[in-house]
Amino acid sequence: MNLKVTKTELREILPLRTLFLLENNFQIRYHAVHERGWSDSYVFTFDSEKIGYGSIKGKDNSNDRNTIFEFFVLPKFRSKARQLFSQLISTSQAIFIDCQSNDPMLSLMLFEFTQDIHSDVILFRDNGSFNLTVPGHSFRQRKETDSIFVHRSEPIGNYVIEFDHHIVATGGFLLHYNKSFADLFMEVHPDHRRKGVGSFLIQELRKECHKSDYMPAARCNIDNMASRFTLLKGGMTIAGFMLAGKMKR
Repeated sequence: MNLKVTKTELREILPLRTLFLLENNFQIRYHAVHERGWSDSYVFTFDSEKIGYGSIKGKDNSNDRNTIFEFFVLPKFRSKARQLFSQLISTSQAIFIDCQSNDPMLSLMLFEFTQDIHSDVILFRDNGSFNLTVPGHSFRQRKETDSIFVHRSEPIGNYVIEFDHHIVATGGFLLHYNKSFADLFMEVHPDHRRKGVGSFLIQELRKECHKSDYMPAARCNIDNMASRFTLLKGGMTIAGFMLAGKMKR
C-alpha cells in the first residue's frame, strides 16, 4: 500500500472535483476560489491511481494557504479517508478547516481534527413554495430610467419592486457559484421594511431563477434575524451552516 498526498495543479484534480460536485448537489460557497487562483490543490494517490483531492485557501481571504475547504475521496477508498486527511494536514501545513455542514465528508474531519468549532453563516436552499402577495406592489425588471434609492449593503439588482410609482426594493442573483446554482441578493428601502416586501422579492427572484433553470440559494449571517426570517418567509429553507475550526495540536 502506497498512499501519497502531493501538491499539484488545479487541472489535475478537476475530474475528481466533478465527482465531488455531482455527489454534493448543493451550492458550494467557495466554488469560485479555484478559478480565481486563490487555492492550492493536492492529489491523493493509491499506488499510481488518483483516488481523491484536497483544496487549501487562505483564512478570511488572506494570502496564506492555511485552510482546508474541500476534501474528497472516491467511495471505494473512504476507509482510508482519515489517513489521507492526516497526510493532507502534514503536507500542506494547514491550521484551519472551513466547511459546510451539508458536506458530510469534510464535516467528519472537522469534528475529529479541530477545536473551537463555530459558525457565523447560515446557508439556504429553495423549498418550492410560492404563495406570497403584497397588495399594491409589483415585481419587474429594472429599467435604465428607474430612480433607485441609495443602497447601503447590496448592489443594485436587475429586478425591482415598485409601489406607488416608486422603487422600494431591488434584487438579483449571482452566477459565479457551481453550475445550476444562483445566489440571491436584495435590498429594501428603509421606509418599506417589515412590510413583507423583502420576502415577496425573494419569492419573485426564485421564480426568475427557475425560469432559467437555476436553483436558488442564499446565505446570511447567523445573527441577522431579519434576513433569516425574510429568506424563510420568501420560500427558502435552511440547508446548513458554514463551520470553522482550528487544528488540534
